[in-house]
Amino acid sequence: MDKQKYFDAINRLKKEKNAIILAHYYQFPEIQDIADFVGDSLGLSQEAAKVEADIIVFAGVHFMAETAKIINPTKKVIIPDFKAGCSLADSCPAPALQELKNKYPDHIVITYINASAEVKAISDLVCTSSNAIKIVNSVPKDQPIIFAPDKNLGKYVMQQTGRDMILWDGACIVHEAFSIDKLLALHAKHPKAKIIAHPESETHILKTAHYIGSTSGMINYVKANPAEEFIVATEAGILHQMQKEVPNTVLIPAPSHEDNTCACSECGFMRVNTLEKLYQCMLNEAPEVFVSEEIRAKAIIPIERMLEISK
Repeated sequence: MDKQKYFDAINRLKKEKNAIILAHYYQFPEIQDIADFVGDSLGLSQEAAKVEADIIVFAGVHFMAETAKIINPTKKVIIPDFKAGCSLADSCPAPALQELKNKYPDHIVITYINASAEVKAISDLVCTSSNAIKIVNSVPKDQPIIFAPDKNLGKYVMQQTGRDMILWDGACIVHEAFSIDKLLALHAKHPKAKIIAHPESETHILKTAHYIGSTSGMINYVKANPAEEFIVATEAGILHQMQKEVPNTVLIPAPSHEDNTCACSECGFMRVNTLEKLYQCMLNEAPEVFVSEEIRAKAIIPIERMLEISK
């Protein structure tokens, strides 16, 4: 089928099955275009909490679909492809984090949302890149913190808050792929361009940035800033929605170490989902995402704390 036929079929299935499609900014453009809501991790969590449809179709990676199931357990949650995982979530298995907790029993655990349901279940608070600083600042200054699993986001939050936290040694392979040498060379070619970066990027990349923020934060910054050019240091999928918001602005993807073709960084896990898989997923209502009630009951507590603080 061509794209329009898939769109027609998916829209028909949405009505027939009373389904809603939630998609992350890093999905393929055509998936973003057919989605009912496109957002970052915080926006998607907030939207999942409000869903009244019978089926949540989550076009993103597995931990995001799990989070939707934790927040709205009576809904059926399906995902186009179970192989849509996350290198960052995989870097922090729950038993290993529990060992660290046991070593520092007086510390509370703040977990970045890019983590499994099991990891969320042993956390005290969850955060996203949108609210990480706010979440950390909500904790009393004399309360020691373990921050997992993203060390780059953790370093940035420590710098912004002045807090000393124990950081889990995890990182996103996409955001660690940016080349500082290529970025500086690119900026030399576009000296008027503003560099905007996601806080999962390494410190040397963040030092070059005129703005650091979540995917939604970057879009809002570009909309409000009068600059005519931006170099964007995050997963290249964001450029689709961003360009819609600022059609007359030049958006340049930040270069990665290895990619000399498109000079951009793409998440292979996010790109596992395709329009055809989205259609098949809705047609068959599978694969379905499940979270045990034991894990869900524990994991919902830090997530609800986050949503309350983020209001």
